Amino acid sequence: MKTFVRFATLGLCLAFSFMLAACGNKEAEQRTAFIEFLQTRLLDKPGLRVPTPTDEQKTSFGDYAKHYAVITDFNEGMNKSVSQPMGEVMAKGALRSIGDLATRRDDLKAAKEGLAGLRTALDQQLAKADAAHAQLKQPDDLKQVYDKAYEKTVSTPAATFKEVFPALDATFDGALAVGDFLQKNKSKIQISGASVTVTDPALQAELNKMLQSLNGQSAAINAAQRKMQAVVRGS
Repeated sequence: MKTFVRFATLGLCLAFSFMLAACGNKEAEQRTAFIEFLQTRLLDKPGLRVPTPTDEQKTSFGDYAKHYAVITDFNEGMNKSVSQPMGEVMAKGALRSIGDLATRRDDLKAAKEGLAGLRTALDQQLAKADAAHAQLKQPDDLKQVYDKAYEKTVSTPAATFKEVFPALDATFDGALAVGDFLQKNKSKIQISGASVTVTDPALQAELNKMLQSLNGQSAAINAAQRKMQAVVRGS
């Protein structure tokens, strides 16, 4: 009877070992599938692309599907709370003529305030993603690939997007300053469409200086936008 118990116990141990081996193989297969997806669908592709995996692919990732969700959640959140509202801010702050600087100061102020909200939203989205990323437990082979994918689809676009904010903020400040200047000296400055007539040479020189500075700030925005487009396109 004692011999039977010993063999029975040994059999259970062997069965348990086989179960552990099976679980380990399953994790390895899931990890391999996830690494291949990150490498071929994100890293090997030019530009910023965050594809949505199929249900079958999610299943093949196992629990690693939650790791990919960190990336997709950030991009979805950034698109909803930053990229899309940015279009509204730019539309409100768009200037068609120098006369707009004097007559649309309320729109410019609203655009500047909206810009501050977008900066806060981006900081929150990035902080949330970085915190989730830091909590992930990954084997070394996956971590190396995942960190590169995270850098490409989260860290780099967020950092590049942030470069636009200072340039936009400075442009709105400059535009508001010119608008205030035009309003303050409206008796000596006549505006007709794109034409500006200033009766005081000193005011003319000051206005020219302010407009040159504003043009320089616009060039900074264009440079930041080109860099952002390069990140998106992968060029």
